[in-house]
Amino acid sequence: MIVRQFLQWVRTAEATDRAEASSALARAYLYSDLSDDDRAAAEGAMILLLDDPSPLVRYALADALAVSADAPAAVVHALINDQPDIATIVLERSPLLLDSDLVDAVAVGGAEMQCSIARRELLPRAVSAAIAEVGTAESCLTLIENTSADIAEFSLARIVERFGHLAAIRESLLAWIDLPTAIRHSLVIKLSEALAGFVVARNWIEEGRAQRITQEACEKATVILAAESRNADVSPLISHLCETGQLTAGLVLRSLLSGNVDFFEQALAELAELPAARVSALLHDRRGAGFRAIYERAGLPGSVYPAFRAAIEAMHDDGFAEPGGATRLKRRMVERVLTSCAGLPAGDIEPLMVLLRRYATEAAREEARLFCDELVEMDNLVPANDTGRLVVAA
Repeated sequence: MIVRQFLQWVRTAEATDRAEASSALARAYLYSDLSDDDRAAAEGAMILLLDDPSPLVRYALADALAVSADAPAAVVHALINDQPDIATIVLERSPLLLDSDLVDAVAVGGAEMQCSIARRELLPRAVSAAIAEVGTAESCLTLIENTSADIAEFSLARIVERFGHLAAIRESLLAWIDLPTAIRHSLVIKLSEALAGFVVARNWIEEGRAQRITQEACEKATVILAAESRNADVSPLISHLCETGQLTAGLVLRSLLSGNVDFFEQALAELAELPAARVSALLHDRRGAGFRAIYERAGLPGSVYPAFRAAIEAMHDDGFAEPGGATRLKRRMVERVLTSCAGLPAGDIEPLMVLLRRYATEAAREEARLFCDELVEMDNLVPANDTGRLVVAA
């Protein structure tokens, strides 16, 4: 038999020759028309070669057998437990491996083996979850860059929780067109925390001030995300904010003062545990009889209630006709609420007044930016005369 001759020859051959012969034996097993006896003998020879002292031989076997569904299962499973540069070939390519095999390899393997699994075509959701849970940062980055992998939203959330502080992870995830809004928001929080830690570590800003700036930036980004998201994504975002303790009175007030009425209504519905349609009907009732009850049921602080009441009255009277959509504070609205609350007795209302003054300053600066941008655009549209001066139409 040819296999018997091979086994006699392999005992004395050089390692490189043994590797070439092992590759030829594996290809013959897969693609040649062997008799049953020869096939069984070839499989036995490959199992014997698993104990070859040279990694070149085992590497040659892995390279030849990895992509085939007809490879001997015993050989394939032995190779995934070999040294990393051999195991990775089979882990990345073999169709014989079950989800449980891959999950186990993720748990016990290092970064190189985990990355090879993360590169697999059509990676199942269960294996993606294992990588997200215990994989290294490198393997998680490889996973989210694998466009054919099936990754559940909770796995993405886990990756962000573990490695969202890394720029490479954030950039790769933010490039996803269909990234869930709640995950996008979590990335914004991670980025804000990283920036705050950076400036505090270099003593550029005091920690307390950095935390306040970070919180305001995150609230502003949240309102923008909600305004630019599909309607179906707003409710999961609000649930995420509520679960993580970020659905604060300041954020809800900012959303209302920005004209994002849908976010405001759904936030109240989430906090009060009421249907959004019922909350909307009560908010648009000009008598305002039901809003106080919803507000108290939502557990929002009583000291902030006057601002909400004034904003809703302004909404009923004037709407939100200012430019900028629902992504930025409306200056006229903020100033009206500030004026309404200014006459209230001092005490508990003072923190609210500080917050409203910050909102008024932010709204004024945003309005000034919009105004200046419009002036620049107008200048670009007006032709210049021969002296280079602008021509002003009569």
